[in-house]
Amino acid sequence: WSLLGRDRAEIEIRTDWAGAGGAEWAWGGGDGRGVRVCVLDSGVDVGHPAVGTVASSHTVRDAVGGGVEVVTDTGGDSCGHGTACASIIRMMAPECELHSVQVLRSGYRGSGDALIAGVRWAVDQGYDVINMSLSTTRREFAQALHEIADRAYFGRSLLVASAHNMPVESFPWRFSSVISVGSHEEDRPDLLLYNPAPPVEFFARGVRVPAAWPGGTTRRCTGNSFATPHVAGMCARILGKHPDMTPFQVKQALFLASANVRRS
Repeated sequence: WSLLGRDRAEIEIRTDWAGAGGAEWAWGGGDGRGVRVCVLDSGVDVGHPAVGTVASSHTVRDAVGGGVEVVTDTGGDSCGHGTACASIIRMMAPECELHSVQVLRSGYRGSGDALIAGVRWAVDQGYDVINMSLSTTRREFAQALHEIADRAYFGRSLLVASAHNMPVESFPWRFSSVISVGSHEEDRPDLLLYNPAPPVEFFARGVRVPAAWPGGTTRRCTGNSFATPHVAGMCARILGKHPDMTPFQVKQALFLASANVRRS
């Protein structure tokens, strides 16, 4: 990989980043219009008013003859988790196009094979933002997830993944090609904080977050799972406002929009 033998002028990149910095520059006025966001979770209650229109629903199921497959689904949520995340994304980026891929079953349970198949399928569809409020501690799945995360990064799909609620290693949030999210305690949905001590990169609202729940109800939810869709929504708003940004540039925009980052 080299620039040798190439005309440098052919690869010169121009940007409109003059005066960049702060949330207003990053996503102010953006509503996520034109951005396709996939919720990889327990499914979504497509009839919930706080979720709005869900453009497509799919589920990962056991395939005849072994393995798993991704198929079209009528919509529905096995445990409520995905509906909550979808409603937070809708609140943050009201005009984004929402999609659902169900990889978790009742009891918040799911197999590593289903997780890998679901995220691989979502990346293959070219979704702009993929919200993953889930992870696995199983190291045997780490390599496959790492490869998919890198392919997403270079293919301009943003994987936004929650850090584990406990101080343990899990995946895919640990990978640098993923936007990793933990929680802060403030009740401000737009408050984003950068973490100067990785591996978690950003903190968003994750304590007593009002969110939709199946059956037309709502509840207060706490955990990194519910901080993550705030950041996914921010990413949708950034891409709606700056549609040519790469994942690298979106990360930089999030950094510059973080309330604890000051430009000197």
